[in-house]
Amino acid sequence: MAKSDAVRITTARNSAADDMRSRQRRYAISMSIRLVCFIAAVVAWPSWWSWVFAAAAVFVPLFAVVMANAGDQRDDGFSLPSNPSAYELTAHDGED
Repeated sequence: MAKSDAVRITTARNSAADDMRSRQRRYAISMSIRLVCFIAAVVAWPSWWSWVFAAAAVFVPLFAVVMANAGDQRDDGFSLPSNPSAYELTAHDGED
């Protein structure tokens, strides 16, 4: 049986429900920014700014999907020793 690394509370992932809620919130914020860009493109129509806002509205969904799908990548930079017996406590059988 292979031993896996211990999970520390600093690197534990969020629950699936919290992760989904967080992804949905990031996507909703990104799509709100896209809507604002579309409205700004219409309002600023005769100027070159309308093209900037229109381009932003076209490319925001790409970034929104990437941001929404970005998983929880917690890492505290701490790694356990590679030697399995290093710092391992042995069981005391109670006989002294």
